[in-house]
Amino acid sequence: MSVHIPRYRLQQQLTGHEGALYALSPGMDDRSVLSSGSDGWIASWDLTDPDPGRLIARADQHVYALYAWPSEQIVLAGDMNGGVHWLDLQNPEASRHVLHHKKGTYAFASAGGMLFSGGGDGLLTRWLPGERRTDESLQISQAAVRCLAIHPSGDWLAAGCSDGSICYIDPLRMTISHRILNAHLPSVFSLEFNKTGDQLWSGGRDAWLRRWDVNGNAIRAQEEAAHMYTINALALSPDGTVIATASRDKRIRLWNASSGELVQSLDTVRDQGHRHSVNALYWSPFNNLLISASDDRTICLWVSE
Repeated sequence: MSVHIPRYRLQQQLTGHEGALYALSPGMDDRSVLSSGSDGWIASWDLTDPDPGRLIARADQHVYALYAWPSEQIVLAGDMNGGVHWLDLQNPEASRHVLHHKKGTYAFASAGGMLFSGGGDGLLTRWLPGERRTDESLQISQAAVRCLAIHPSGDWLAAGCSDGSICYIDPLRMTISHRILNAHLPSVFSLEFNKTGDQLWSGGRDAWLRRWDVNGNAIRAQEEAAHMYTINALALSPDGTVIATASRDKRIRLWNASSGELVQSLDTVRDQGHRHSVNALYWSPFNNLLISASDDRTICLWVSE
């Protein structure tokens, strides 16, 4: 049975940040999203009435990664120097800044009450969220860990590295199960499991979009590069039918998550999209909004027709 995939259009463009945007995250509920970037500002946007946003915290450096912990009213921010900021929204004086990774903290992921970070030092680190300190670190690469993705079961974690590899990791034992070499050269920038967890999507600096089965074998998705330049981010639609790619070529593209076929391209001129590199994506369950952030300092809300 064929799946109907709607087309998307720009609903609203949000402004207010004073620098390029690198990170998006779910907010404290399904109706909000967090953003940050080179200005170090961490803003919260209410998707029911998003303009203007609300500044909730500041970091002193570029922020590359965000993660929200709603039950504890905590936001984590990873900065360009490898710091992990534990930002306590209810009690700001209890906030902590842990300088842990070297050369940047690029990604966060969470599963089963465990929190993970990946950094420019090639470390994957498991944290103790209640104590806001590190638990264990695993050197998975001599290059940066650029992205993380948790399997839907929570039993596996995938890490994309700047040596071109993808590592499958047991998060409890902190051991590497297997490694896909030369997945994207020179670097893997984005990862996303499909809804059932039997496939992993990846994007890299080579501009290719690839799929892998659970054993790390490649699944042919298309015969040419998905974009002109680096694929910076991936996002799976809430119903699992569409995978979105964001690229340095300013475009967002939507792909059938089952067949790998291109469904739609959201461009600068035709669709009033971003004017510079698109760096981050978040697909919200609220009204099925696809949210993108860019070097042009704006956030775009894309709605299905």
